Amino acid sequence: MFGSGNQIVLIVALVLFVLGVCSLILSIIILARSAMSRNIQAIADSTTKLAEKGITDGVSGLVGNASLLISSLNDLSKSNTGIGIFLVFLSLVLFAAAYYFIKPFIAPLP
Repeated sequence: MFGSGNQIVLIVALVLFVLGVCSLILSIIILARSAMSRNIQAIADSTTKLAEKGITDGVSGLVGNASLLISSLNDLSKSNTGIGIFLVFLSLVLFAAAYYFIKPFIAPLP
């Protein structure tokens, strides 16, 4: 099927490069979507106002639920950003691995 071991190495390098590109595109989509999504911020602001109103009116249950909602929204935004950044670093590692495999086939630079 393969003519030599060199073809296998080149195919592995190509697969790693394609996976790196896919990972980079996915991370850009995740980070752009989280940056453009201002709905979470609007909900958090509304919940903060609701919690302040609950404190002034003496409604303790409302304050507890509002603070739980705020912490959940903060965790959600942090995890989306964390996943996007992790995928960026993963794509860099995949690019480096693909370069490592293809380096012996590249002519030495003068």
